[in-house]
Amino acid sequence: MTNRLLGIMGALLMLGACQEKQQPMPKKTLFVGTYTDGASKGIYKMAFDPATGTLDSVQLVAELPNPSFLAISKDRNYLYAVQETADFDSLGGGITAFRLQDGSLSKLNEKGTGGAHPCHLALSAGGQLAVSNYTGGNLAIFDLEADGTLGNRQLIDHKVLDTTRQAHVHKAHFSRDGLFAADLGLDAIKRYQKEGDQWVPAEQASLNLPEGAGPRHFVFNDDESKLYVINELNATITVFERDSGENYKSIQTVSTLDAAYGGDNSCADIHLSPDGRFLYGSNRGENTIVIFSVDGASGKLRLVGRESVQGDWPRNFAISPDGSHLLVANQKSNNISIFKRDVQTGHLQFVNTKELGSPVCLVFE
Repeated sequence: MTNRLLGIMGALLMLGACQEKQQPMPKKTLFVGTYTDGASKGIYKMAFDPATGTLDSVQLVAELPNPSFLAISKDRNYLYAVQETADFDSLGGGITAFRLQDGSLSKLNEKGTGGAHPCHLALSAGGQLAVSNYTGGNLAIFDLEADGTLGNRQLIDHKVLDTTRQAHVHKAHFSRDGLFAADLGLDAIKRYQKEGDQWVPAEQASLNLPEGAGPRHFVFNDDESKLYVINELNATITVFERDSGENYKSIQTVSTLDAAYGGDNSCADIHLSPDGRFLYGSNRGENTIVIFSVDGASGKLRLVGRESVQGDWPRNFAISPDGSHLLVANQKSNNISIFKRDVQTGHLQFVNTKELGSPVCLVFE
């Protein structure tokens, strides 16, 4: 009797475990920034199902001209969007602050960014927001008020740094001890530190790249000992390593393209996997996501492969919060491609696609 009872209890436990495993995975909210010179009208919201790799429940949540880059606050209470235009005011483009609540957006306020065609946003842990003005060639840093609204603005002009080349600020990032900004036109990552309430050039003011490289986006590893820069114009990724003096030096440069590819190409976005073991970059032209493994000791890259994006002109892409999928915004083919990501090998497998006009930026809530 005892053995039989134990057997029944064991069977019930196994059944319960199986039922637990079969519980559906919760859907994730995805916000999509777009260009609005075609079918799209602004910021869209979708539901991503990681169990099936599908996007559904498409909804326009904010009408806005060219909200080509979005950023969500760490507490998920606010969303910020650029207006990538040159006519928000007399100086250029704009930025809009929204309250984010139950998946809905309500506008708080908006301000000019002080330069034309703002193309990227970055939030700090200390209540500031940096906007990269591409055509304006400058960096706008806003104080954020307690209610999420945009406050005072500081402008850092890159045009005065080099009068022989045209500045194009493309991305900024607040590190643990400063602020980094990629300037595609100056072929450099500019570095700033805080003095009082102002940002000023850091001791290592510039991380220089080869002429014509065109640094666009970049990403740090978890402890910021390595910095990975994707260069738009010469289709490379450069790895920088931080030394004992807190300065960064280049240790490796790799191509993003297949050696057999001979067409035009413009690199765009770059991301590390959540575990830091793999690095991904987007090629516009070759229309691929290139995949590298990251050496755990040196941080250097080794080519794993590349995957067609199943579309045209992959602008930005995003890795799902659990690392199981990678989603690509294909600007010219008007679709978002969804790939299953092998967390052990880094490889991508195409799963599905969703039509949307001129998708540019993908951000999970």
